[in-house]
Amino acid sequence: MKIINGLKYWGQLLLLPVYWLSFLMPRDKRLWLFGSTFGRRFADNPKYFYLYVSQHKKKLGVRPVWISHNRKIVRMLNGKGYEAYYYHSIKGIWFALRGKVYLFDNYVKDINFWQSGGALKVNMWHGVGNKKINYDNRFDAVRHPKNLWERFRYFPRRLSDEKPGHYILATSPMMCRIFARAFQVPESHVIEAGYPRNDYILGGNIKNIYSPEEKKVLSAISRWKGQDGIIDLYMPTFRDSETDFFEVMDLEVFNLFLKENHILFLTKLHPKSKLAEMFSEITYSNILNIAPESDPYVFLGQADILTTDYSSVYSDFMLLDRPVVAFWYDYGKYSEYTRDGYFDFQEYMPEIQAITMEELMDGTKKALMEDKAKRKRAVSRKKMFSDTNADGCEKIAGKLQEILGMSGQKVLHRNAGEIGNGTYL
Repeated sequence: MKIINGLKYWGQLLLLPVYWLSFLMPRDKRLWLFGSTFGRRFADNPKYFYLYVSQHKKKLGVRPVWISHNRKIVRMLNGKGYEAYYYHSIKGIWFALRGKVYLFDNYVKDINFWQSGGALKVNMWHGVGNKKINYDNRFDAVRHPKNLWERFRYFPRRLSDEKPGHYILATSPMMCRIFARAFQVPESHVIEAGYPRNDYILGGNIKNIYSPEEKKVLSAISRWKGQDGIIDLYMPTFRDSETDFFEVMDLEVFNLFLKENHILFLTKLHPKSKLAEMFSEITYSNILNIAPESDPYVFLGQADILTTDYSSVYSDFMLLDRPVVAFWYDYGKYSEYTRDGYFDFQEYMPEIQAITMEELMDGTKKALMEDKAKRKRAVSRKKMFSDTNADGCEKIAGKLQEILGMSGQKVLHRNAGEIGNGTYL
């Protein structure tokens, strides 16, 4: 398998002539292409912006097309009346060569890098958090190779990763400054607007579509809320020390606590989590596991309280101004062995903190009785988001049309100057 993967990795360089030739293709500025998570998922900011544009395409004068590496996603979208194509199909290749705008949340390869020459590339990214990313992450071997071997080894990766010509979406003046440096883009290429996924949880003008798995979970949530139950959503990030979870938790005792307090504990792991199989086997009455591949923003607005750790989902949940418990059972290991942060976690996340299961249970009860973090949370929220209205999609569409010369609306760009390490501006 390693040999096959190695051949695929280096063999992609044979497609370089295709990439160069793709610059010669005339591109239609009204054809906007969308993709997410290396083409594997229908999720995150591209999903919600795609839904918004699709549902307002006549008004916008734009043709939105989802390009996926997953045929099931294509069939699902087509079945619901949306336009989507498999990336290696004839139409998928044709649209990749003709689309003027590429919108993605990781890299251009979320759609198709090798046919993207001459397209306007917009990285909508997938988190407003504390962890240092990309060029700001000194442990990133792709962007900061330590020797000639690493420089050579990651050369194919660097070809298709972020470029100075890309645009990047950021949610506040502070995040604009951070992202400009982290993605190595000029200040004029940082677009400030709310995240499309947050438009949805704030009740914006987006009609969502759900997978069968998501419908089942929503039905369970509805039944629980109908009995005046409490929804506690647990969304941790992935890291090596996440496996300590089962050393800290006694799920039988924890489930009794949940039953006594009429709480349904929804668990939604990161798609890269090493604990997915173990969580899928949990069968307690008040613990419901959501598939890691599911869209968390389908459920985020349903939560009465959030339990999380270092995940950027905390930033988005701040917009709802509901109680949070920071479950930092591995804080020592995480702080020592994981990437640096932009600012102090205690200041960024002024919530009730728990290290042990007993502290988690006690903190949950306290947070539900009285949310004492509201004032400090509002200060943190204001720094992360300059706009808490559900109008991010509308602003992004207008700004892209201005960049493309399709409208008279003015594009707002923020000064993307330097920001000092550890300063929560």
